[in-house]
Amino acid sequence: MREYKVVVLGSGGVGKSALTQFASMRDLYIKNGQGFILVYSLVNQQSFQDIKPMRDQIIRVKRYEKVPVILVGNKVDLESEREVSSNEGRALAEEWGCPFMETSAKSKTMVDELFAEIVRQMNYAAQPDKDDPCCSACNIQ
Repeated sequence: MREYKVVVLGSGGVGKSALTQFASMRDLYIKNGQGFILVYSLVNQQSFQDIKPMRDQIIRVKRYEKVPVILVGNKVDLESEREVSSNEGRALAEEWGCPFMETSAKSKTMVDELFAEIVRQMNYAAQPDKDDPCCSACNIQ
């Protein structure tokens, strides 16, 4: 089957996500993804609530709990408008067993570190688990 990669561009809030949010397409993106950055706006409590089912969908599609995921609160440059505390983000990341970061795409705060961390997480996940019986053949000394 031939693979087509389509990029959807446009200003924020024009409906890019709405155009590509068919459940079957989202499952396909998730199935092919190796690492996931789950982003919410720390100035929007609803966006924080919205990422919880997204993580559930990743686990459902991947059929594996230990998928490389980073929870990210974006827009830290708008501290005075904050609706989601750092503690709330940190607690959810702890519950999920994943890293947590707060970033600002606008001021480029922690953005490089975010992508370095997801690559680190994906590289770590690619290592065979010595305690996993299905990988015991990989660990012959």
